[in-house]
Amino acid sequence: MKYEILGNTLPVVVCHLAAGEKMINEGGSMSWMSPNMHMETTSNGGVGKALGRMFAGERIFQNIYTAEGGEGMIAFASSFPGSIKPFEIAPGREIIFQKSAFLAGEAGVTLSVHFNKKLGAGLFGGEGFILQKVSGSGIAFAEFDGHVVEYDLAAGQRIVVDTGHLAAMDASCAMDIQTVKGAKNVLFGGEGLFLTNITGPGRVWLQTMPLSNVAAVLRPYMPASN
Repeated sequence: MKYEILGNTLPVVVCHLAAGEKMINEGGSMSWMSPNMHMETTSNGGVGKALGRMFAGERIFQNIYTAEGGEGMIAFASSFPGSIKPFEIAPGREIIFQKSAFLAGEAGVTLSVHFNKKLGAGLFGGEGFILQKVSGSGIAFAEFDGHVVEYDLAAGQRIVVDTGHLAAMDASCAMDIQTVKGAKNVLFGGEGLFLTNITGPGRVWLQTMPLSNVAAVLRPYMPASN
């Protein structure tokens, strides 16, 4: 499979497949394709995996697209202004995505739910409890909100992130929640009560415009419901 990511604010990934190659996606992200792409809707792994994908913010069923009778082309577009990033997935090279980030991937890629082991992250972190784990083998594409900044963390090295800005991280990274210290900081700082603490080793992908932040900015301008 060969691919190209086109566009800036609202990108699309165009995948060129050899005959017989397959792509998977969550319903709704396919934008256009050649007429020889055959679609099959499936639970792709049974009820357990389907429910796991649902908890991770995706649909229960996945679509499998196969190039039949020759080379095929299929495109997957982002649903929000931001970025599409490719990830090489392999055994021992699993990636953790934010909820609903998975866009599409080669058929050897497996999507499952990832629960944060730290209870505090689940109760207070907002984005931190239920995440997506991408494993298997192949290329996976994820869509993130806004521009993406990458950091490589050494073993034990940490970075503190405002809730919602974590886009993805290597599965080798650990995540927990720390409270904002000081009553004045909590009441008047505007950063909320909790921050996300990520510890290496591994790479971290951060997004500049979380959809939750955009919703909060727009909320005062939305008409009140009766």
